[in-house]
Amino acid sequence: MKYFYLFLSITLLISCGEKKPEETETLEEKAQRIHDSVITIDTHDDINVQNFTDSINYTQRLETQINIPKMEEGGLDVAWLIVYTGQDTLTAEGYAKASENAISKFEAIHKLCEDIAPDQIELALTSGDVRRIVAAGKKVAMIGVENAYPIGEDLSKIEEYHKRGARYMSLSHNGHSQFSDSNTGEQDSVWMHNGLSDLGKEAVAEMNRVGMMIDVSHPSKEAMEQMVELTKAPIIASHSSARALCDHSRNLDDEQLMLMKENGGVVQTVAFSSYLNTEKHEARSAYMTEVYKKVADSLDIAWYERSQFSSLTDEQREEFFANYRKVMSIGEERAETDPNAPPAVNVSDFVDHIDYMVDLIGIEHVGISSDFDGGGGIEGWSDASETFNVTLELVKRGYTEEEIAKLWGGNLLRVLDEVQAVAKTLN
Repeated sequence: MKYFYLFLSITLLISCGEKKPEETETLEEKAQRIHDSVITIDTHDDINVQNFTDSINYTQRLETQINIPKMEEGGLDVAWLIVYTGQDTLTAEGYAKASENAISKFEAIHKLCEDIAPDQIELALTSGDVRRIVAAGKKVAMIGVENAYPIGEDLSKIEEYHKRGARYMSLSHNGHSQFSDSNTGEQDSVWMHNGLSDLGKEAVAEMNRVGMMIDVSHPSKEAMEQMVELTKAPIIASHSSARALCDHSRNLDDEQLMLMKENGGVVQTVAFSSYLNTEKHEARSAYMTEVYKKVADSLDIAWYERSQFSSLTDEQREEFFANYRKVMSIGEERAETDPNAPPAVNVSDFVDHIDYMVDLIGIEHVGISSDFDGGGGIEGWSDASETFNVTLELVKRGYTEEEIAKLWGGNLLRVLDEVQAVAKTLN
């Protein structure tokens, strides 16, 4: 019997000394394990149709911030590719030109998923599609429409866009549209509709009917409040942060955030420097502006400030964005070697906004976006290849795997499910 007790004692000592893998892993290992297990969704990535050809496309590690190789390197599962159209005159001619631009972007995304790389990336229309495609080991593309302007006054195009794969749309961008006032009205307090136009109110109902998420990232505060009042389904802000931390009209103030919570929607925190930390951004921006100008001059490339974008021709805009990442990359390399360069807005500043909104409205109503290739990108998450750094920062701050799964996509997919469920009751 004494040998039995001796054996039992030794067994207990050994078992007490053993630790589960989770208890011995480093912080980085824990973050990597979580990052690999959750579905990571970025709800805003701009595109240039020139990068969707047979010879130049997202199967290659282009200068773009988002492409398949960089998604693989950073462990980003889902990219919402954006059908973006700038604001122009509210005329039949303007609408027709914008419509042509929008359709070319829809077609480019379909070409990537169906012709160029169907074995690497697939278009998802539902949360079930997302989970199925990720489980199959492929990347996921989804489609968002930034600015309903190209629809003109033909609301039937909302259903057409939905059939083409669009699963969210904003009713305005930088400038008042035929549907909605824009946040940019705060600059001069000149408003066109005092929120939504009558057509905009009809568009809200039609988006509810077809099952398309309403995006409030660019419309004015009054327009956003009216959308919340009118909608029968949850809404999203596809790429906005907290105005309390950074007083920019593109961000949501506390009243708006509370409306998002009451509505059951989700705010996709955006990794856009000027929407995260004004003081750091302005100091760094002034410095980098000079660096980028020098780089562009040395390459004989035209370079514009964001304030000039609205006055550019389509050709100038396309040329600018075709060279944008190249100039940025060279400029950032130069800044890294300059000891006097002001610090850049970084992942910590980004997660400060996540923390703030989680504390105010709850973990169920906050998500993540980058605005890559549309001006987004910060130190530590400068392109899709650095996506892991966001998860690492969340783990450092004590977020659990369940919470990180919600932030990285669970909340967004919940809203998509609810929007599509509401649509079924309206048809």
